[in-house]
Amino acid sequence: MDNLLEIGQIVNSYGIKGFLKVVPFTDDVHRYDDLKTIYIEKNKKITQMEIEEVKYHKNLVLIKLKGIDDINDTLEYKNCYIKIDRKDAVKLPDDTYFIVDLIGLEVVTEEGLLLGTLIDVFPTGSNDVYVVKDELGKQTLLPAIGEVIKDVDIENKKMIVHLLEGLIRRK
Repeated sequence: MDNLLEIGQIVNSYGIKGFLKVVPFTDDVHRYDDLKTIYIEKNKKITQMEIEEVKYHKNLVLIKLKGIDDINDTLEYKNCYIKIDRKDAVKLPDDTYFIVDLIGLEVVTEEGLLLGTLIDVFPTGSNDVYVVKDELGKQTLLPAIGEVIKDVDIENKKMIVHLLEGLIRRK
């Protein structure tokens, strides 16, 4: 498991006083209010930075960091990712997982048939969809619902699923 969790991406500056415009990768956008420090990944290098102020604008988070005081200072951070320590993450409800922990899981049916590796998660509004890719490159889309996802074992990197009728075409 990664010690740092990605919680947003800096997409631009906001105003002239050094605010960064961030697209949040979290269900609770106001969770940024509880953060004192963040990590910014830039050119594969991670730097810890202190938060001075957080504001919200439409569906975006506006963050003012210590030492970034005008629009010129913000330019180098465009398209960088914001991360936090796993210890600072919100506590998830039962049967809920961080996407970073799901990526790479081996996906197996209840009968023991290997479907492949979970490579991506798409939010759809009503439920997420898991993208599973087999060794031949074929992708299977699985709805993240209780009838399909039977067990998730993060420690052993394995997910057990029940295939509903018609979910996968067989030849």
